[in-house]
Amino acid sequence: MGSWYTIGLCLGLGVGLGVILSGLLGVNAVGAGIAVIVGAAAGAALGYVVEGTPETIAGAVGGLLGALSAAVVVRGGMRRGATRMGVAAYVGAAGLLVCLLAFVPIAGYVLAVAFPVLALRMRGREAERFAGLRTLAK
Repeated sequence: MGSWYTIGLCLGLGVGLGVILSGLLGVNAVGAGIAVIVGAAAGAALGYVVEGTPETIAGAVGGLLGALSAAVVVRGGMRRGATRMGVAAYVGAAGLLVCLLAFVPIAGYVLAVAFPVLALRMRGREAERFAGLRTLAK
């Protein structure tokens, strides 16, 4: 197919790896920082295995973007009372889906743009905490 496909593939796989790592590690600020660093390194290693320098850079950028974007979701879920394992399971499953979607041509580029945009939109709509039945107690 060409180098554009392998670059997009590494970009999408890096996003998926970053999402998985952020789901596993990103429950607090330190874990999110570690997930970003490890996600970028894992994406770069994956890009290096696939081919050359452009793929390595694309994998690192994808891992960075994926981990940062998913950290917004993970931190928001934890702030609202979610459990660590529940968030890790859902975000990890989403990361696996992203990795599978990366094999579709052009999808890696779309994922690398869409995830940060969605994370920024989500950050603006954050509620404090789910009130549940406490609202009826008043």
